[in-house]
Amino acid sequence: MSVAATPSNSEAFRIGMLLSDTRYRSTTIQVIALFIFMLVFAWLISNTIQNLEALGKDFNFGFLKDPASYDINQRLIEYTSRSPHWKAALVGILNTLLIAILGCIAATFIGVAAGVLRLSKNWIVSRLMAVYIEGTRNIPLLIQILLWYAIFIEVLPAPRQAEAMLGGALVPTNRGFYIPSFVYENGSGVVGIVLLIAIVATVVFRRWAKQRQMATGQQLPTLWISLGILIVPALLTFFAMGSPISLEYPELKGFNYKGGLHARNSLVALWLALSVYTGAFIAENVRAGILAVSHGQTEAAYALGLRPKRTMNLVILPQALRVIIPPLISQYLNLTKNSSLAIAVGYMDATGTLGGITLNQTGREMECILLLMAFYLLISLTISGVMNMYNERVKLVER
Repeated sequence: MSVAATPSNSEAFRIGMLLSDTRYRSTTIQVIALFIFMLVFAWLISNTIQNLEALGKDFNFGFLKDPASYDINQRLIEYTSRSPHWKAALVGILNTLLIAILGCIAATFIGVAAGVLRLSKNWIVSRLMAVYIEGTRNIPLLIQILLWYAIFIEVLPAPRQAEAMLGGALVPTNRGFYIPSFVYENGSGVVGIVLLIAIVATVVFRRWAKQRQMATGQQLPTLWISLGILIVPALLTFFAMGSPISLEYPELKGFNYKGGLHARNSLVALWLALSVYTGAFIAENVRAGILAVSHGQTEAAYALGLRPKRTMNLVILPQALRVIIPPLISQYLNLTKNSSLAIAVGYMDATGTLGGITLNQTGREMECILLLMAFYLLISLTISGVMNMYNERVKLVER
């Protein structure tokens, strides 16, 4: 039997060993790669500074304090055209976060429902879901956004001809959608604190119930108990404080509706387009995750007497989540980044404010682009981090 010759530890070190010796080779290559990267990065910075000097510009963020001098039609905080550029950028960032949160929630519901129905034994239902998934995924998102926006503009009536729906809770018009808003009076803060405590108590209870089930095998009706903990204390506090929270319904005054919340057509069109488009991709992820679970698991559940709904909830979906979650993270990231198409319908998100009007007015393209890149990088890393933590919780524990 031959034995491979290996360098002796007592051998004297030579420069040539940095590449020929396997003990040093990987470290040497990494040091060289890091050195090349630093050289390229230094060249980029030097080249940028020289180009800015040639254009007569410096590099600073002082322009953020100057008045923005433009209006933003959809905003979550107080803002006027005399507000500084940093506040205009903040309004755009909040608008991006709003559409990202609403889109991720709606796309998840649409995707899970479509993915499960895609596997239905009903031929018509499964084929309808196939048409939705394949049709939506193969039409560019920008066209879908423009299509939804055109439908709202052309089909919905003007405010004076619009009729309230759902008892006045929804008024669709060609200027946007009007819904009730909350009016907070004295005592509403107490209700909010009680509700917050109830949410924490619900989370604690569900964890305790899960640990109890794992230890004893006994299952509690956690859904109804959780709803009781969440609703009853807040409801009792609400009436005890004299109903300090009420709703303000939109009312037609003159040529337009006043009061309530006004969601412009650009916001609703962008939300629906992103949700429907991303939901089609999530549906395929859900279908793949369900098919990845062995059919023997389903047969075993049926043999134990579980009904199809409980089999899906208790056996199939928990195992399918380990396959669904990783690609789901990518879909959430794609939805957030695709929201930058909002400028096509006049929705002022971070790209439209900081990367659009502010950039054009101030001529600070380098600073604006860097801030915009930092924002999208931060929000992407946050989504990835949160979803990876959730993935760690739902993955199967192997013994």
